[in-house]
Amino acid sequence: MMRIKALSCLLALSACANVPLQAKHDLLGIARSDLIACAGVPDNRETVPDGEVLQWRQDQQVQGPFTLKGPMSLELDLSGHGTCHFVARLRRGRVAQVEYTGPSGTLLGPYSACRPLVLACERFVRR
Repeated sequence: MMRIKALSCLLALSACANVPLQAKHDLLGIARSDLIACAGVPDNRETVPDGEVLQWRQDQQVQGPFTLKGPMSLELDLSGHGTCHFVARLRRGRVAQVEYTGPSGTLLGPYSACRPLVLACERFVRR
């Protein structure tokens, strides 16, 4: 029974990293207006010859709720620490590419800090 609970917790935690990876595919093709409606106003915008690039920044350290502290400054952290920049390339007003820069590696994966930036858009496209 204890193994089932542990496995359930690990699966739930891994979902934090899967949302950004899934969004790299799910957000392709959505309209610029829908992207801004779900992700918010971008922090940076650059016009390029074949469209534009929008960037959202999560520069504050993202920290999840799962930290175990022990004696002698021993600390085990399974939460998503790190920063993330969500970058969307648009062509003809639609998302053509999604990338992430700045994420730091954690036990939950390299993109777990990006989850807050794309969660609302991922939910939007799944409706």
